[in-house]
Amino acid sequence: MPEDLYDVAIIGCGPAGLQAAIHAAGKKAKVIVFGKPRNSGLYKAHIANFCCSEKLISGKEMLEGGRKQAESFDAVFLEEDIIETKNENNLFSLTTESGATFASRTLILSIGVARKKLRVKGEKKLVGRGVSYCVDCDANFYRGLDVAVVGNESAAATGALTLLSYARTVYLICRKLTITDTLYEQLKNSHVRVIQDTWVKEVIGTNEVEGVLLKNSETLKVNGIFVELGAKGALELAANLGVVFYQETVSFVETNKKQETNIRGLYAAGDITGQPWQIAKAVGEGCVAGIEAAEYAKKLAES
Repeated sequence: MPEDLYDVAIIGCGPAGLQAAIHAAGKKAKVIVFGKPRNSGLYKAHIANFCCSEKLISGKEMLEGGRKQAESFDAVFLEEDIIETKNENNLFSLTTESGATFASRTLILSIGVARKKLRVKGEKKLVGRGVSYCVDCDANFYRGLDVAVVGNESAAATGALTLLSYARTVYLICRKLTITDTLYEQLKNSHVRVIQDTWVKEVIGTNEVEGVLLKNSETLKVNGIFVELGAKGALELAANLGVVFYQETVSFVETNKKQETNIRGLYAAGDITGQPWQIAKAVGEGCVAGIEAAEYAKKLAES
């Protein structure tokens, strides 16, 4: 067994992840939570119509309060993105953007599913015809072709590095990279062509992507463009674990009433499980997931 083995690992530090951490750590499970609070959709929002709270609450205040509660039960927080997940030897292995690896008996996915878009001319028309929002899902379609990745953070950097195994040429378009030194060195020592201080102005193409026009007036001839804004999302992190998604949408993770997925020891809570996208739902599912994961981890430890 790894020396630094956790009972419950949680990806996502929104309401679902925080509630899961509070309940799992409250049951004396060894808990670690990954994610950056400022990237949560709740961080800059205000909350109303939430049970037992008459006043308008800021999202930042709610997230900070939830973290303090979880930390009071000894939950550990690491403000890094997870770039790779594996299920090996009945343990979940998680790799962060700085290259650190953590092992856990159980895993709770509590990250959002909405994919951020560029909202530029040509993007919507060419989705699925050269415009993609998931490198891990679609990289294989671009073997021997030229592609561009757009984004400033870990998802874009790791996506560009992944595509080197498939594409002929890989461009990384960014305003300014905000990644770890480890990822920066990997990019620097790779064949990824980094284009900084600009952004995509238009996706060019009639029936499929033919290129991208940048705000610096440069045009790149590419066969595909991957929009990877922020951290890796639920689709990328869950897909390689064999998680079942709802067939109708292929966007939401399917769970039972215990928030269990089809993979033993793997749970999901919050927006990743589908609508309604409400804090009340996220908190309730996080509570169930945290309790169930902690109890399952305890059984594994005793077996």
